[in-house]
Parts: sequence; structure tokens; C-alpha cells
Amino acid sequence: MNHYDESSDLTLDEIFEGYLKSPKLFKQRDVLDSSFVPENLPHRTDQIKQLGYILASVLRGGKPSNILCFGKTGTGKTAVSKHVLNTLSKKASQHGHKIEVAYLNCNSVDTNYRVFADLCSTLGVDVPFTGLATDEVFSRFRMGLDQRDSFFIVVLDEIDSLVKKSGNETLYNLTRINSEMTRAKVSLIGISNDLKFKEYLDPRVLSSLSEEEIVFKPYEAPEITDILVERSHLAFKDQSLESGVINMIAAIAAQEHGDARRAIDLLRVSADIAEREGADRIRQAHVKKAQGAIERNTITEVVSTLPLQSKMVILAIFLLETNVDETETVSTGDVYEEYSRLCRDTGKDSLTQRRVGDLINELDALGIISARVVSRGRHGRTKEIRFSVPKTLIQSILKQDKMIAGNLFI
Repeated sequence: MNHYDESSDLTLDEIFEGYLKSPKLFKQRDVLDSSFVPENLPHRTDQIKQLGYILASVLRGGKPSNILCFGKTGTGKTAVSKHVLNTLSKKASQHGHKIEVAYLNCNSVDTNYRVFADLCSTLGVDVPFTGLATDEVFSRFRMGLDQRDSFFIVVLDEIDSLVKKSGNETLYNLTRINSEMTRAKVSLIGISNDLKFKEYLDPRVLSSLSEEEIVFKPYEAPEITDILVERSHLAFKDQSLESGVINMIAAIAAQEHGDARRAIDLLRVSADIAEREGADRIRQAHVKKAQGAIERNTITEVVSTLPLQSKMVILAIFLLETNVDETETVSTGDVYEEYSRLCRDTGKDSLTQRRVGDLINELDALGIISARVVSRGRHGRTKEIRFSVPKTLIQSILKQDKMIAGNLFI
């Protein structure tokens, strides 16, 4: 019986009862959460050993090098770092050394104040959410740490988000803090999905931050298969997976730059859909449904969090595509003219054509649009632009944006 039907007239109680009576596929659901750190990390032995060798000096009271971990999303950077640090902390305590670890995700902790406030919180040092000078918060962190006589490892995940928004000040202070303390020691681990991250760093910060670098290459399909097989044994009851489901998910993830996190998310959502439908196992049809749901959610999140100017460019492309037939193409010049008109009509400041070109390149990199360079003979080269995602989805996202929909009819 299919228990999942939004158009049905079932009551909420009947929906819950139907779910409880349907086959239970999960044995341990949290092993498919992004925060789960498995004891075994297939195909990351080299990175685990490399990180372990660098950090081992802590066990003799030494300060290890600062480390930068590079690699695309879903290549195991965060999981490897947490795994090694968990093991190191246990080993250090057995030998009488005190290690403390602060893990910060710079997507949310993205200002200098917030970084040091969160580090103070890790130490139990009282700091208000706002109101102090950043230098004062940093001073409280340094003094509180030095009183503890411990080794402190700061992990800055998505470190590029912090630098792009707030500059180099935080990293500059953290890479030099050891010279200002007498008892405690600090080391940094920076994790970045941006392979060009170092280009954003001040030279004085770069030399002290990237003392050691570890590169995480994308997983290939057979490697993702191994990861999924191991997780599925922990997550599901026996006979919960239809033959071919794991290979299907691995192939999808391998096409998307070897993102293991994406593969695990796809497996989890597939299982959720199967349970909601009352299925006795996870089938390839559930994977296809999950893939569509994840893509919609991802696109919605990406587009809705873009700056206003990027949304104006998207709106310009949407209006142009809506008003041309299938044989016509939209060029960068067309987009800039339409974007400029929209800015005039809504009283918003407009960017230069070069800057709009940069925004088009960014949207292309995000996979929202496709911008293909074509030659127009003696008229030079331009880019043909079209959406890479359903226009109906773009329209629904823009309609929910008050800054856009409030002034324009879409």
C-alpha cells in the first residue's frame, strides 16, 4: 500500500499509524547523517596517515604544523579530520597530554567576532553575542586559553567563506597567537572546497597557515560503491536494498565530481521515500524520486541565498527565455540590456557589463545556467545562455523573494 499521497484525505493520525505499520527499513539511521564519523573510512588511508604523522608531535608536547586540507565537496576532508582528531585525543589522554578541539563551520560562523566568541564558548569564557570590540574578544580567548595549559586545535571548515567575507584578520591573529602565550599552544586545520583559496590570503598569513597541505581527490564510482556498501550494512536491515540501487547511486555521484556526501544523502532520502510509501525495500524508482527532490532543494537553497544583483541577472535571463522561441538564443549582451532595464524600472543600482559577466560565470559554475562560448564571425565571440534547471522552479523561487516579486510580475 502506498501511504504517501499528498492528495489523499487521510487524517494526520492515520498518516502516522500507516507509517508505523509499514515495513521498517532502517536499523541505524544516523549513520547516514552528514555529522556521522565512521570508524572506517574507505579509500582515505593515505590522507589519514598523512594527517596523523603531522599531528603526532602533540604526543610529545610539540606544536604540529598548521594544515590546509583541499578538495571538492564530499571528498572526505571533514570526516578524516574528525576521525584523526578523535583518535589523537584518546591517545593523548592515555599519555597524560591534554588536547582540546574546537570545530567551527565558517559558513555560519563567518565573522571575526563570531569565530573568537565561539572559541571562547568552547573554553567556557563568557562573551556576549555582540557588543564588544573584536580585539577584546580575541584577548579574552587568548587569556582564557593560556590559563588552561592545554594544546588547542582549531578546525575551520569551509575556511574560504570566512576569508571571503571577513578578510585575513582572524587567521593572522590565530597563526601568531602562540608567541603571545606562555603555557598553551594552538594549531590550525583549515578545510576548503575552493582549490583557489590561497589566492585570497595575505602573503603574511599564507606562509604561516599553509605549512602542510593535504589534497583530497574526488572519489571514483567503485570507491563510492565501497563507501555506500559499508554504510548500508550499518544503516539498514537485511534485504532492504534492491539489487542495483548502490551501483546506481554511485554512478550518479561519480558523474557529479565524486561527491560521497551527495551519494549518502541520496541513499538516505531514497530510504525515507521507500518507508513513506510502505515499500518492503529500497528500489531504483525511489532513487530517481530522491534525486529529483534533492536537486529541487539544492537549487532552491542556492538561488534563494544569492545576492540581489545575481537574482536580478537570473530574472533577466528568465524573462528573455520566456519571450523568445526555441530557435532563438540569449546572449550576454541581451542579458545585460534586460538586466539594466530591470534595474532602471525598479530603482536599483546597476553593475557594469564586466561585473554582470562575472556574475554570469558564477551562475554557470553553480550549475544554474549554461553559458557556452560561440563565435559570431566578424562580430566577435559571445556566450549563449540558457537555464540548466527547470524554468518553473526558477520562477517559483523568484516569486517567493519579496525584493524581486514585490516589484515585478513573474
